[in-house]
Amino acid sequence: MKIDPRHLEMLFAIVHRGGLTEGADVLGKSQPSVSRSLALLETRIGAPLFEPGKRPLKPTELGATLAAEGRKVFEAGQHATGLLERFTTGKTGAVRVAGTPVFLDGVISGMIGAFQVEHPDVRIDQSYGYASDLLPKLEDGALDLAILPMRHGAIPDGLVAEQILPGRNVIACRAGHPLVRRGAVKLNELGQYPWIAPPPDSPLFHDLRLVLDSVGVTDFKVSFSGGSLSAVISILSGSDALTVLPFSVVFMMRRQKLISALPVRIGDPDRHLSILHNTAFAMRPSVKRFAAHIKAEFQTLAGSIMRVSQDQVWRP
Repeated sequence: MKIDPRHLEMLFAIVHRGGLTEGADVLGKSQPSVSRSLALLETRIGAPLFEPGKRPLKPTELGATLAAEGRKVFEAGQHATGLLERFTTGKTGAVRVAGTPVFLDGVISGMIGAFQVEHPDVRIDQSYGYASDLLPKLEDGALDLAILPMRHGAIPDGLVAEQILPGRNVIACRAGHPLVRRGAVKLNELGQYPWIAPPPDSPLFHDLRLVLDSVGVTDFKVSFSGGSLSAVISILSGSDALTVLPFSVVFMMRRQKLISALPVRIGDPDRHLSILHNTAFAMRPSVKRFAAHIKAEFQTLAGSIMRVSQDQVWRP
């Protein structure tokens, strides 16, 4: 004989709460419906499940045994309900996110860490790349989100890009660089120092060439190229080399007092850091929660940058 698990759950609720009305309240049902279901179950089994005439209700030996099995059904249902609630509110799940190495390592990694402190059951699958690599992955659903510096007119159809930080670069150097100590910087002095070049396929490499052209530096020496952000920072902080970095990266490292920004005004890039997703694929709750966290963090960061930028040291 096969017993409906819902009947076992009902039996547990009645035994646990000591009455039909109380058990019905646990299950969110009416007392008459629970009473009818109990009568049908006893008829099907062919034996009473409660001792007659006892108040509060007292289960028979068989009733107590089946109620113990009903507890397992009830608890499994409660656990499943909790899992569903956590998934639908974005507290569990996975997020596939990618972006440029400089922004991910220099700015976003700390934001991801803060997110996982609050949401340890959300798995973050992070990868690196540039627009040419990542936009096709967004289009075919291999990525949930991409965080990239983008031009407004370069967003493919079907993708949505929300700007989270205006584009702004600075000429970066070590904190004790001779040009920092000197104060005012003449543009022709920039060519007297070696330069660190970003990877050739990166947006920053394009920005570096534009910056040098804009300040009239046509003859310059590249002392290091193509490294990770950590390698660039290590070399930058231990030498007199110069490079171009996003202002947000330099800002995030200001407390370490390793690198600084020269007080030289350079043109802002025509790209702005944006968070992108594909409208053809519904955002899972965990992805929505993560995206909201990143946008809120960048809103706070933008406000902090605006306040600190009033300081001459950080105003290029």
